[in-house]
This record gives sequence, C-alpha cells and structure tokens, in this order.
Amino acid sequence: MTSHSSLRRSLAALAAAAVTAIALSACSSGGSAAPTPTEGASDGGKLNVQLSWIKNEEFSGEFFADSKGYYKDAGLTVTLTPGPSTGAAELLSGKTDIALSDAVSIGSVVASEGAPLKIIGTTYQKNPFTVLSLKSKGDIATPADLKGKKIGVQDSNTALFKALLAANGLTDKDVTIVPVQYDPAPLLNGDVDGFIAYLTNEAITVKAKGVETTNLPFADNGLPFVAETVTTTDDMIAKHRERLKSFLVAEIKGWTDAVKDPEAGAKLAVENYGKDLKLDLTNSVAGAKEQAEKLVVSDETAKNGLFTISDELQKSTIKSLAGAGVTLTPKDLFDLSLLEEVYKAHPELVKYAG
Repeated sequence: MTSHSSLRRSLAALAAAAVTAIALSACSSGGSAAPTPTEGASDGGKLNVQLSWIKNEEFSGEFFADSKGYYKDAGLTVTLTPGPSTGAAELLSGKTDIALSDAVSIGSVVASEGAPLKIIGTTYQKNPFTVLSLKSKGDIATPADLKGKKIGVQDSNTALFKALLAANGLTDKDVTIVPVQYDPAPLLNGDVDGFIAYLTNEAITVKAKGVETTNLPFADNGLPFVAETVTTTDDMIAKHRERLKSFLVAEIKGWTDAVKDPEAGAKLAVENYGKDLKLDLTNSVAGAKEQAEKLVVSDETAKNGLFTISDELQKSTIKSLAGAGVTLTPKDLFDLSLLEEVYKAHPELVKYAG
C-alpha cells in the first residue's frame, strides 16, 4: 500500500480531457470442485487486463485467479497490466480488452463521447471514497460537519467532492477547498480539516500512525456508485462473449478466495505480484480485510453472487453520476447479461461464502 494510491482516482473531470483526446484519435474460488468452462480456449483465450492501480492488495482476486490457475482452467491467458489508469483510453485504442475502473470515469467518457464501453460486473459494491479527518481536529462525521471546514481535494476529485456536497444540500461556498496532492501530510500537519481519501488506503495509513481518525464515506452519504468495475467494449461483447464469460468465472473464483482469506491475498501482493513495490504487509492486510468485509460483499452479492449489480445500485450509480454532471441511463452504462448467463450455468458460484 502506498500513500499515493489515490493518484488514479480520476473521475468526471478526466474524461473530458485526456480520455476524450485519445478517444477521438483512436476512431484474470469457489474451489477446484467448481466447473471450469473452456470456451475461451476456442479463440485463443488471450485477454489483456488493465488494472486501475499498482499491483497491490486491491487486486487480490486477480492474483488468486492467476496463481491458483483459475484463468488457465478457464482456457485463458491473462496479462495483468498495472496502472495507474482508468482504462478508458486503453479500451478505446484497443490496447486492452478489459479494464478495472470505476463508474464515474467510464460513465464520463460514455456520456461525453458516446464511447462504446460497458460495465459487465463490479468488484466493489461500494466506492471507497471518504472525507478523512482527525478526531482531534476536523472530526467530520456527518455532512453537516463539513460546513466551514478546509477540505484537501485533489484536482481529479474536485467534481466528485462537489457532487458529494450537492447530494447533501451543500455547495463549495459552505467549505474551503484546498488543492492538495495524494499524500495526507496536509491533514496530519493541520493544514486542512479533512482530506479526500480511500477507506482502504490513506484512512488506514494515517490511522496506523497512532492518531484517531473519523471517516465520512461517500457511499453512505448520498453518493453511492460502483468501483473497480469490470469494463469492456461493445465489440468485445459482440465478438468474444464466451471469452469474457470465462474470465468472469475465473474472477468469481479468485475473489471468493480473496473474501475468505484476505490476509493470503495481501501476502500475494506483498511477496509476489507487487514485490518490487516494497509494500507494507500490515497495511496491506488491513486494506485487504477492509475491502473484503465492507466493499466487495453486500446483501446483493450474498443473494446473487459476487460482481452482481442490483437494479437499485445501478439506479443509485446513475444518480450519483448526475450529481457529477454525467447524464446516462442504466442501459447506457451496464450490460449484466453475461454475468447472468455465468450464474445460470454455474449456480454453485453464487455461494462464495460457503
């Protein structure tokens, strides 16, 4: 885990700039007992997957899928490419087949450019954004506590923070927005009262320094949207549907393992896949547990399986996008028919907690 992991949390503002330019120029268990389809092998089974960030514990499920052979069992050869990236540019240029991204980044480019992209599932049922504060100073526990406070906001997250304010009847006139980078030092130094962070990252690293913290999670305060979304192109869905379904099977198995044993997933990141990053094991384990217990699973996944997105969550995601100035319908952004077919063929995968 690194203090700079928010670097790739680019949202609405990003799509109108770098992604748009590239779009215009460019016109990887349930356990070994579970069935493993081999449809992917029929057309070569190669998939390039763009990760949204560095190879840390955020991708525990992918590391399990690779190391335990779930991709291979599904007839796939998967390349995991580290970020930071939202993946939209790589998808549009044909450099990647699948991107792990977020609904705001993908929704922005779909809305602004009519980009042929679809979210076919999601790792995180809840987005991990939070307003992090020190209990001894800002102690921002409710939206009302934001009033009159200095909030450190990264450029890429400004639109999203303003959407959080709007969702709670506030505007940027109710707070003082202080431009910051991705290191929470301004919060620790007392230069700001709150800091836009990730529940699975800075919220953990700051607390690990021995200070009491308070979180105001976006997802619980009017701005729920899915994150670490499995995103692909309309063309991939049309031409390589079975390959994508095979990938989803392997992903479900990998993330089943990650949910059951987050510590093992963190060790895969620290000791293997992200070894060169010199990740902190204690922080990585904490992050893996946080995502496994609070972000990846929900009442929806308990009922219908990992990666599913309920109609209600689709609608709330669309509403959150509207708050960030992105107008779409669920059909514009989501295609969950592949996941539905996967679970119909392999209903035993639904019981990830069994």
